[in-house]
This record gives sequence, C-alpha cells and structure tokens, in this order.
Amino acid sequence: MLGFLYKGGVLVIPILLCSVFALAIFFERSIRFIRLRKQGHGLAEKVAVAVKNEDDEQARNLVDESHSPMGKVLAQALEVKDQGQETLEAIIVHATEEEVRGMSRYLQALATIGNIAPLLGLFGTVVGMIKAFMVIQEMGGKVNAAVLAGGIWEAMLTTALGLAVALPTIIAHSYLVSKVNQSEARLQRGAIIFLKAVISREGSRVQGVQGSSEKALKL
Repeated sequence: MLGFLYKGGVLVIPILLCSVFALAIFFERSIRFIRLRKQGHGLAEKVAVAVKNEDDEQARNLVDESHSPMGKVLAQALEVKDQGQETLEAIIVHATEEEVRGMSRYLQALATIGNIAPLLGLFGTVVGMIKAFMVIQEMGGKVNAAVLAGGIWEAMLTTALGLAVALPTIIAHSYLVSKVNQSEARLQRGAIIFLKAVISREGSRVQGVQGSSEKALKL
C-alpha cells in the first residue's frame, strides 16, 4: 500500500496529513457533542421553577453544578435578571453566541480541508502529467502506449486520493454543523423558558404590589 501511494508523488503526504487532521477533528467534535447532549438536560425547566419561586440561590446552584453550555448561558442571565428585559435579552444573545462559537471550533478547519484536498490532488496530477510529457519529449516521442498509460495513472493517483479525502470530510462537516444548529436551538429554547419565568415573576410582583396598594386605599 505504501509503495502504491509512493507512486503518487510528494503531494500524497499533505493529502494524507489532511485526512489525519480531518479524522481527528471529527472524532473530537463528535465526542464533544455526545457529552453536551447528556449535560444540561432539563436544566432550563428546573431553573425556571426556581426563578418563579424566587429561590435565586437554588437557581445559581443548579447552573453552577451543570458545567454545560446551557448552564453558562443561564448563569450570565441570572446575574442581570433584575436589570430590565432588554439588558437580559442582550446578555442571553451574547452568551448564546459565545457558546455556539465554542461548539463550532475547528469546523472551519474541517471545511478548509474539504476544499483543499481535491485541489492538492489536482495539483499533483498536473505535476505528474508534466513529468510524463517531459519524459516523452526526452525520448523523442518514441514511447509506447504502456509507458504513457503508466505515467498517466500514476499522475492521476493524487486526484483520486484527494477526492477520497474531500468527500467524507465534507459529509463530516455538514453533520457537525447540523449538531451545532441543534445545540443552538436547545440553547434558544432554554433561554425562552428562562425569560418567560422572569417575566412571570415580575408580573406576579406587580400584581402583589397593586393588591397591597388597593388594600391600603380601602383602609
């Protein structure tokens, strides 16, 4: 196998390195998303209940123990929950974007590998074809079909190898992007649940204040 790849030329090496990096990124990100799926499950609902009950200490304990992206977003939201809805929404959006950037780490590198692998293969083929025709010229054009065919298939080996690396890399990139989108959607759903709990809590406070005022007026 190594002898077969050796015939493809020096550009086989960077193509193989691209495959190694792509595989490492895919497995690292896949393991990361598997762990994230187990973390933070049902956290937003639990925090929302604590917020409605005005048990801020329990809410903070829940997010601190979570160690999940949802916990990090809700931790920042809890710090500013009493500073107005606009401020709260801005903090939640910023925190969510920060977590999404973290989950998208290395995905741009994976996309780059998917783009450059076939180009490296094509470059290797062009270089190989140039060498083959240089040999034909040196031989004065007296070359049989077998020699010409051998030079051509060796030159095209890098293109095949580049495509073999690029195709699964592109598929892996699309798969991981879908996982990022799913995680982002979960964060947004959790943020909405939290916002509703805060709004409900503020509404209950307002009603309580109005009720107290009416009783005071009657007295």
